Amino acid sequence: MADPLVSVLLPVYNCERYLADAIDSILSQTFSDFEFIIIDDGSTDRSSEVMAGFSDQRIRIIQQENRGLAATLNRGIGLATGKYIARQDQDDLSYPERLGQQVDFMEAHPDCVLLGTWAQIMEIDRVVNRFHRHPVDEAELRYLMLFNNPFVHSSVMLRRTALAQVGGYTTDPERQPPEDFELWSRLARAGGIANLGEVLLAYREIPGSMSRVGPAPFRRRLITICSENLAAASGLSADDPDIRAIAALTHGGVEEVSARPDFSRMQSILLGAIQASAAESLAASLRQDALARVQAMQAGWMVRESPAYDLLHRSGPFRTLAKRLWRLVQRLRGPK
Repeated sequence: MADPLVSVLLPVYNCERYLADAIDSILSQTFSDFEFIIIDDGSTDRSSEVMAGFSDQRIRIIQQENRGLAATLNRGIGLATGKYIARQDQDDLSYPERLGQQVDFMEAHPDCVLLGTWAQIMEIDRVVNRFHRHPVDEAELRYLMLFNNPFVHSSVMLRRTALAQVGGYTTDPERQPPEDFELWSRLARAGGIANLGEVLLAYREIPGSMSRVGPAPFRRRLITICSENLAAASGLSADDPDIRAIAALTHGGVEEVSARPDFSRMQSILLGAIQASAAESLAASLRQDALARVQAMQAGWMVRESPAYDLLHRSGPFRTLAKRLWRLVQRLRGPK
């Protein structure tokens, strides 16, 4: 048989409650030329029984001892035979037109290596009027990737040749999670990136899932990735102190900055990155955003240098009172 055009990759770990619906959402696609690789990463619940209940010939079920998400995704990539690899999370739902619309776009844009979609949010089992509507313009996406992840992981379609070129998901514990943002950052240096401006996925929010603003180790990894993205866009070193300062202050890591940053130079770095990639019609709004970001960073640094900083970071009632007073002052000041 000829290789399928798309390999859909679904890693599973203890998701018996939502798994059948996630699988059904792929099997119900209007586009049918795909293989469906489902990897059970050592589940201890009834997930394997749920998978066994499907008989579609496009499904390939792989059982393994627990390896973790990044390693499981890499195994799936190694097994894939499709020209494109589509991600599907175990608790999300792909709408019927998703794969077809993404394939059409990728076929029409052979330079594109990473394509996401918009997503509607589900709060556990309830679809709500909230959305992830990330930008669709490539220059705006590249600008936002200097700071954070503008793609819904479960919505993406990837070009397999580009994945082979950049090496897949990192399994280095010093760089993941966020394994998705880390990979997108490397892919964006290898080819084009885009989002479809269509809601083609339902993204499930479940209390207790890992927060992307989580503990210090996660934040330090995020700062490292942002520093690399800023360096690639500006032609500077990721260890440049003002590159690190932009990344750290963006993510609330003021303690990661040892000396007073050069805010004027930081502004020039961001404006230079915009100038290199954005058309004039978009550059003006991105420049405005960059200036506002640097102003916010400077304001945050001024707080650090003030007596209020110790109160804001002291445990107990003084910290609570200081935070309330700080929020009140910000509301009274209003937007600039």
